[in-house]
Amino acid sequence: MFEATTILAYRADDYAVIGGDGQVTFGNAVLKGNATKIRTLYNGQVLAGFAGSTADAFNLFDMFEGFLQSRKGDLLKAVIDFSKAWRKDKVLRRLEAMMIVLNNDHIFILSGTGDVVEPEDGRIAAIGSGGNFAISAARALARHADMDPKALIEESLRIAADLCIYTNHNIKTLELKK
Repeated sequence: MFEATTILAYRADDYAVIGGDGQVTFGNAVLKGNATKIRTLYNGQVLAGFAGSTADAFNLFDMFEGFLQSRKGDLLKAVIDFSKAWRKDKVLRRLEAMMIVLNNDHIFILSGTGDVVEPEDGRIAAIGSGGNFAISAARALARHADMDPKALIEESLRIAADLCIYTNHNIKTLELKK
C-alpha cells in the first residue's frame, strides 16, 4: 500500500497555515521523497492536506472541492455535505485516507470513515503517521515560544521527521492571511 504521511495545520486569528512532509512509502521502502500532499482549494481560500493512500486522497480532494464549489466556498457547509455523502457511499467508506481542511475561520479533520472532527482548541490539527509527534511539538511551541504560525509548523514538522520513520525533512507549507 502507498502511504503519504505527516500533515500539520495551525489556525490563528488572522492567519492559517498547513504543512506536510514529502515522503511517500510503499511498504517499508521510500518510493518518493518530494511529494506534495498539501494544496489550496476554492480559488486559494481553503487549505487542504492528506495522509494515507495517495489515490484515495486525490479522489477525496476532487470530491471535496466539488462540495466547496456547490457551497460557494462555505467551508462548514461543505464539510457537513461532504461527510453526509461520504457516509452514504459504500465505496467512499472504504477509502484509506484522511484530510485536514482549513480557512481563517475553521479547521477540520475528515477521516476515511466519513467522520468530521473539529480540534478541541480549534487551532491545531495533525494527521498521518507522524501526526502525534507533530501536534505535540506544535502545542508545546504554541504555548512556550513566540513564533509565527509558519515557523511553528515548519519546526514542528522537523521535530516529527526526527522521530517518525515515515516522515522526512522535505517540508512544504501553504498560507492564508486575512
